[in-house]
Amino acid sequence: MDKAGYRALRVWLALVVLTLVTYTAGRTGLGGRLVITGLLLSVFIKGQMIADVFMGLNGVRSPWRWMVTGWLLVVVTLIGVAFS
Repeated sequence: MDKAGYRALRVWLALVVLTLVTYTAGRTGLGGRLVITGLLLSVFIKGQMIADVFMGLNGVRSPWRWMVTGWLLVVVTLIGVAFS
């Protein structure tokens, strides 16, 4: 496997771990503003990793990356407002 393949594998494993953390928090009934903030932060990080690695936006010019990051930030913020 080449360098890009190993990077994709590491990112995929990180996505799985973050998803399992989110799942575990939900199944155990954890709640509160701090937990929701942490979970939304993990959602933002996962979305950014997907955009950078699997959508190939890591080496793309700034405006395209800003659009995807901005969209992700708006969605996560709206979800946070809905749950607060």
